[in-house]
Amino acid sequence: MNGRELASSSARQPRTAATDANHFVLTFENNRFASELFGQFDQNLKLLEQRLNIDARPRGNSVAISGDVMATNQARRALDFLYERLQKGGSVEASDVEGAIRMAQAADDQLQLPTMEKKAKLSMSQISTKKKTIVARTPTQDAYMRALERSELVFGVGPAGTGKTYLAVAHAAQLLERGAVDKIILSRPAVEAGERLGFLPGDMKEKVDPYLRPLYDALYDMMPGDKVERAITAGVIEIAPLAFMRGRTLSNAAIILDEAQNTTSMQMKMFLTRLGEGGRMIITGDPSQVDLPRGVKSGLVEALQILKGVEGISVIKFKDTDVVRHPLVGRIVKAYDAQYAVHEESEDLDR
Repeated sequence: MNGRELASSSARQPRTAATDANHFVLTFENNRFASELFGQFDQNLKLLEQRLNIDARPRGNSVAISGDVMATNQARRALDFLYERLQKGGSVEASDVEGAIRMAQAADDQLQLPTMEKKAKLSMSQISTKKKTIVARTPTQDAYMRALERSELVFGVGPAGTGKTYLAVAHAAQLLERGAVDKIILSRPAVEAGERLGFLPGDMKEKVDPYLRPLYDALYDMMPGDKVERAITAGVIEIAPLAFMRGRTLSNAAIILDEAQNTTSMQMKMFLTRLGEGGRMIITGDPSQVDLPRGVKSGLVEALQILKGVEGISVIKFKDTDVVRHPLVGRIVKAYDAQYAVHEESEDLDR
């Protein structure tokens, strides 16, 4: 089969042969895509079975799905979406299957997401550069990515592993590639649990770079390495500690402040007032992991209270259910949150 014939056949949509309310067969016209969709040793179908408590039995380029009505419809929407992703040149990993399942379930939970057509096809927000395309894997990620497009200032807050920092950097890279901004500025407060910068070897850049590694990693994922290096050398991408922001006006730039829970009130106010004409600002952090000295209020926590309802600002709150790393990470976050809640209740009773 030549390229033209392959493209022609891959454009076809899967056919559904309904037999009863709880059982149907999906047939995918492109055999190669069907194989990738089902996964090696049908691992993607097994994941659908585990998460949705259904039965998914493959046969050639078809799969018979049976089980609860709602669950089987969720499986259908997830498979349709993933097949379309393959048609567009993407790939399907286990994490993509997890994401499609979450979004299909969210549709049935009647979450008010503009990108979702109830009971119909799934449509998830995307961030695309020439190197990579990222698709939302949870309803909150979908809302976050839409907020990044429409708002000049976005807060992404919640536990580790939810993608808030990674998506922020990816969006900034997309804006730079589009020409919507002239530069990217990435910053973090140089505060960590138990470590002190003065004891680290090297100059200030070498001391700070390890703390900024997550930002570097996201950049290299979205842009070719040589392009990132040239952009850093030319000052088009600037990575600096928060202290270096004082006195500047940041215009026509995508500005990201990561680990914002470790800013003081004055640092946060200083950073927020750096926003200049044509600038886009993204602030990420986890209010439950403040490493500031005891008694020092987090600038992030205070800002979320003070700026509530201010026009032009979007606040997206991630939960443990939005963790897209290893599933165990989500359970760990949930366990810690529950323990903190018990501890806070105990302190309230002691007062």
